[in-house]
Amino acid sequence: MLPSIFNDVIGPVMRGPSSSHCAAALRIGRLARDLMGGLPDTVLAEFDRAGSLPTTHTSQGSDMGLFGGLLGWEASDARLPEGDQSLRDAGCSVTFATVDVGDPHPNTYRLTLTRGDTTHSLRAISTGGGMIEVIAIDDVPLSLHGDFHVSLFWSPTAADAAALSQWLTEQLSETPPDTTEVCGETGQRLVVVRSRMPLPPGVVAGAVEQGLATESRALVAVLPVLSGGTTHAPFTTAEALLASDAGRGLPLWKHAVAYESARGGLSEAEVLAEMVRIVRILKDSIDQGIAGTSYDDRVLPAQAPAYRAALAEGRLVGDATLNQIVLATTALMEVKSSMGVIVAAPTAGACAALPAAVITIARQRDLDDEAMARGLLAAGLIGIFITSAWSFAAEVGGCQAEGGSAAAMAAAAIVTLVEGPLEQALAAAAMALQSMLGLICDPVANRVEVPCLGKNVMAATNALASANMALAGFAEVIPLDEVIAAAKAVSEQMPRELRCTALGGLAITPTSQAIEARLALHQPSGCGGCHCS
Repeated sequence: MLPSIFNDVIGPVMRGPSSSHCAAALRIGRLARDLMGGLPDTVLAEFDRAGSLPTTHTSQGSDMGLFGGLLGWEASDARLPEGDQSLRDAGCSVTFATVDVGDPHPNTYRLTLTRGDTTHSLRAISTGGGMIEVIAIDDVPLSLHGDFHVSLFWSPTAADAAALSQWLTEQLSETPPDTTEVCGETGQRLVVVRSRMPLPPGVVAGAVEQGLATESRALVAVLPVLSGGTTHAPFTTAEALLASDAGRGLPLWKHAVAYESARGGLSEAEVLAEMVRIVRILKDSIDQGIAGTSYDDRVLPAQAPAYRAALAEGRLVGDATLNQIVLATTALMEVKSSMGVIVAAPTAGACAALPAAVITIARQRDLDDEAMARGLLAAGLIGIFITSAWSFAAEVGGCQAEGGSAAAMAAAAIVTLVEGPLEQALAAAAMALQSMLGLICDPVANRVEVPCLGKNVMAATNALASANMALAGFAEVIPLDEVIAAAKAVSEQMPRELRCTALGGLAITPTSQAIEARLALHQPSGCGGCHCS
C-alpha cells in the first residue's frame, strides 16, 4: 500500500496516549467486529511475550482502543475511556493472554472471536502512527490495510474458489472491484475482494445463497484516504522529488499536494481543505491545553498554565518564539494525556512538536490557516519519505522513529512557512533527523508523558534551529534519504529493551516503578469486561 499523508503521516484525529496502541488497536477492533458481523460474544487477545504489548497494552491504551473498535466507535470518540464498561454492558467478554509464539513484529495482535456458533481468528500488526496490517484470517495469510472496502468469501476448495471468482466477475461486470484474490494454498480458501465502494449486499449474501461460499462478510474501510482507481506515487524519496522538480523551484507543499492528489484521487482544493480542517483541530487543542487540563491516570499535572504565567511575567529566558513553541508543545502533550482530541503527527507520542512549531510561528507572523496547512503538507511529504523507507513506530525504531521524524518534518515545515526554497526544506529535515539518531523510547511508569514531553520539546526546538541553519545556507552534508537509511540501520542495532517495552532506560528506575505502583492504586479494580493473564 502506498503511504498517504492523511493516512500515515498527519493523522489520525484521535484520543489516547499512543497512536500505535490506541488508534491502531481501534482499527483492528473495527475490522474484527465486521469479521464477526457485529459485536462478538467473546474475544481472546494474545500477545507474544517477546513483543511490546504484554507490558504496554493496558497503560498505553491498546485495551481502550480495542474495546472502542469492537464497539464500532471512531478514534476520536469521547466515550473511549469508558469502553470497557460499555463492552461489559453489551455482553462482550475480552480476555488477554501472553503467549510464546515468536511473532516477528513487536506489535502483533492475535484475536480469537466468537459470536453465537461462529468462531474466527484474526492476526494483525500495528505498524506505527495508527497504521495497521491484517496478516491472517482463520490462519489464511493475506494483507489488508484498511484502505479498501473488503468482502470476504469462505470457499472449502480451490475449485469452489475459482467458481466463486467467476460468478463475482459476472455479477460485478458493470462496477468491477479493484482486485479479487484467492488466498490460501491448502484447505479452505478465502476469496478477498477489494473495492473503493462496498459491494452490493445482495452480492455478498448471494454467494452463500448460491452455494458458492460457506460464509461471507463485508469489512468497511477504516482509513480516511482509500486506495484503488488510478492510485500511484510520483515519488517516494527526496532524490526522486528533486528529479521531478527538475529545477522548477516549486515549494515543498506544492509537491505534497501533487503527491496526495495522485495517491488518493483528490483535487488540490480537497487536499488543502482537509489539512485546514486538521489545522483548526490542532489550534483548538493547543488553546485547550494552555487553559489547563485534568485527568487522574497520568504522571504530570497540568503545567502549561504555569509556563504561560511565567512567560507573561518575564521570568523565562531566551527567545519569545522558542518559549511560545515550548508552551504550545506542553499544551498539546497535556491534552493527549488527558484524553483530549489530538492529531498523530506523525504519532501520538510525538504529536506536539510539529504542530506546536508550525502554529506558533504562523501565529507570530500573522499567517492564516491555509498557510499553516501548507506547512503541515510540506511536513507530510517528509513523513512520506520516512515511512516509505522505514517506520514511525517506537517499538520498531525507538524514539528516533517518532521524535526524530517529527523534528525532520517540523524543520521542513518551518522553512516552507517562511517561503524558503525546496532544497533548504530538505536540508533542514536532514539536519534535524541527523541530530536525533539513536534516541531511545523509555516512558516513565509506562505512560507516554515522561520523557516524552521533553523529547517533543527537543524535537521542536531542534526543528527551529535546523530550519534557521538551512535558511542561512548551512549544508546538511548527508542528504535526507541517506539519513533515513542510517536511522533505519540504527534501529536494527537497538536493543529491544530500548524500543518502547518499558524494560530499559528511565522506565526501570526506582522512581518510575514507584510512580507506576502509585498510579495502579488509583485505577478501578479489574478491567471492566476483560480478564488479564
